[in-house]
Amino acid sequence: MTTRTAQAPARRITADEAAAMVKPGMWIDYGAGLGQPDVFDAALARRIGDLSGIRIRNCLSTRPRAVIEADPEGQHVHTVNLHFSGYDRRKHDSGLSHYMPVNLGEIPDYYRRFIDPVDIVVVKTCPMDENGYFNFTAATLWHRAVIERARCVIVEECAGLPYVMGEETGVHVSEVDFIIEGDGKPAAELPNPAATDVDRAVARLITQEIDDGACLQIGIGGMPNAVCGLIGESGIKDLGIHTEMLTDGIVELYRKGMVSGAKKQIDPGKIVATFALGSKTLYDTIDRNPDFDFQPVDWTNLPHRIMLNDRAVSINNTTQIDLQGQAASESDGHRHISGTGGQLQFVRGTYASRGGKSFICLSSVYERGGKRKSRIVLSLTQGNIVTTPRSDMMYVVTEYGIVNLKGKSVPERARALISIAHPDFREELERQAYDHRLLPRGFF
Repeated sequence: MTTRTAQAPARRITADEAAAMVKPGMWIDYGAGLGQPDVFDAALARRIGDLSGIRIRNCLSTRPRAVIEADPEGQHVHTVNLHFSGYDRRKHDSGLSHYMPVNLGEIPDYYRRFIDPVDIVVVKTCPMDENGYFNFTAATLWHRAVIERARCVIVEECAGLPYVMGEETGVHVSEVDFIIEGDGKPAAELPNPAATDVDRAVARLITQEIDDGACLQIGIGGMPNAVCGLIGESGIKDLGIHTEMLTDGIVELYRKGMVSGAKKQIDPGKIVATFALGSKTLYDTIDRNPDFDFQPVDWTNLPHRIMLNDRAVSINNTTQIDLQGQAASESDGHRHISGTGGQLQFVRGTYASRGGKSFICLSSVYERGGKRKSRIVLSLTQGNIVTTPRSDMMYVVTEYGIVNLKGKSVPERARALISIAHPDFREELERQAYDHRLLPRGFF
């Protein structure tokens, strides 16, 4: 771990004094997830009208950003976001934020090699501990790399955050320039969507493919959490966890005693993640719990690390897949809705694991404007971003079945994907596949 030395001993100041340091044209880094500052953000919002050309880099906002709300026309501040929450998506739709394409596990390297030094980084942390460290809470991610590259480091202490265990989960007071007092509010909770019948049907198919001792990565959303729910009802034993995001579903498996990590090759016995978002129960469970090991995102997400655990399994959502196996998981045409995140890296890492499997799941249909449409299509919606290329795709799962695309030709892929599309769309998809030469005449 590279450390940074502050130019002078850390000094306690008010949020307004910290915001007064911001000058026109500066790059400010707000960090990510639970690590985004709130008190500093409000203080900066109070003087945003006096500034111009302010750029803020952030990710996965869990609360509204006061500085954006104070500048609804975007005349003074613009944000660059590394992965959208629902709030970030709405700000993007309003033209107040733009997405930076990233593989999440590469972000520390981006800061160290490609992103210009940050003028000011402000990270929300737990209060300083007995060893002089400000814990990053459940948002380890790339905060160490940002701090290494920042000209000024400010921490916003908040007593309401869970304190997480791990080797690189904080910044020492000797690396900090200024300390401001936070609001003490509890960590923002992320509601868990109730599992639908479709979610449960997909989960049943995936659960049948998970063996004792498998090492899981679970993505965000109803379907992956439904898989956790069904695993909890199964007899699967000795699960390991090596994931990007820690979810309530994973914590529930832990609380049921189904996660031992005993079969893991790296970090045995530990539940490894880089950030968490969920309920108060999740935060209470991880608080100072040595069974959970929070690591920087380049430890959790880089494929060459993921593959080191045998029987690694990744379970992620997509919103659209074409008949050749390309998955579009982050946009709706030219409208960006989330981000690449760790999906592609976990698809690659789990495939390379000995006995590993990657699952991309989706409902077969969706409704828009009162009309039902297929998520399995001949061609992706114009402007849609390919998150997982066809060459990387392994298992695809809908409520109508599960297919493995590895080793299959384009015609075989088209047939396989049509077989798990909604029955009402299979005939049309087959006709389109023939018309566009994805299926040769007389095939099968």
